Amino acid sequence: MSETKYIPRLATKYKSDVVPALMKRFSYSSVMQAPKLEKICVNRGVSGAVADKKLVDIAVEELSSITGQKAVPTKSRKDISNFKLRKDMPIGARVTLRGVKMYEFLDRLVSVALPRVRDFKGISEKAFDGRGNYTLGITEQIVFPEINIDKVNKITGMDITFVTSAHSNEEAYELLKELGMPFKNMSKEA
Repeated sequence: MSETKYIPRLATKYKSDVVPALMKRFSYSSVMQAPKLEKICVNRGVSGAVADKKLVDIAVEELSSITGQKAVPTKSRKDISNFKLRKDMPIGARVTLRGVKMYEFLDRLVSVALPRVRDFKGISEKAFDGRGNYTLGITEQIVFPEINIDKVNKITGMDITFVTSAHSNEEAYELLKELGMPFKNMSKEA
């Protein structure tokens, strides 16, 4: 029996629709020049983690259920006496997604989570870093259907960074737009 390998919907869309669109838009000479999504980093700081260590465990558990991959706690780099913070204390959680899990997370983010954000009119196109990476801030973790609202003791946000192989913001913008990211149309607002 031949075992069929699972390919995410967005990975198929990238190869069949996104690459040809980017080839036409930027006139690349090779398919390999087209930018691609390399990884998605989800990061979450936990306020009050100094006083209550269980908050970090809850954040790790929630991030793991949202992304489908085990999250790791982040630790402080130095002592800050004003915050009663010691070096190597757990203060947040993070997870880096690649491959199948990356495409699955992006698909769920675009089609399920972002439409659940209150008064959602699209995401800003100004959060590119100049090197083709994009960071999106989400204010409430409850927009993800994996989180049970009844079990949430504190509503916190998270940062989601999309790392691409694009060399400019314009290439990264076109790549993410083709993959289905709902950017605001700035020309209508002006």
